[in-house]
Amino acid sequence: MTIKTTWQTKKFTELSLDQLYDVLKLRIDIFVVEQTCFYPDLDSDKDLLDRHSQTLHLLGYQEDQLVAYLRILPRGQSYPDHVSIGRVVTATQARGGGLGHQLMTEAITRCQQHFPNENIKISAQQHLKAYYQQHGFTQVSEMYLEDDIPHIAMIRLSS
Repeated sequence: MTIKTTWQTKKFTELSLDQLYDVLKLRIDIFVVEQTCFYPDLDSDKDLLDRHSQTLHLLGYQEDQLVAYLRILPRGQSYPDHVSIGRVVTATQARGGGLGHQLMTEAITRCQQHFPNENIKISAQQHLKAYYQQHGFTQVSEMYLEDDIPHIAMIRLSS
């Protein structure tokens, strides 16, 4: 049985306290605990200061539970010449049914709606290269370490 996922796109100031808590908990559960990567997830230059920016938070819910999330940053916030998608995460219990691909498809659609004709750049964990390639991203850098995890830069040209 497939559980329906509902998607919401919100700016920082539109997130309820419960939504903000759920987002931060999901990010910490996966990026800090599961991946045993101890780093400050609250990057104030992107989360806290985005109250006045065009940053978008994409939330995926199944049965009122947040199971997928990412944020879309306008050009100039992460990269000077590119829109960026980051903090891509799916809950452990929701994996294996294609939810990650749905999340990325939704993100690209929203990038095209809110930032038309903009290329998208990501800092992808290297082992997820094929996943991002399925969504039109191409590797544009050698491997580098980000928080001691191998990453690569990838770009998706606007269509």
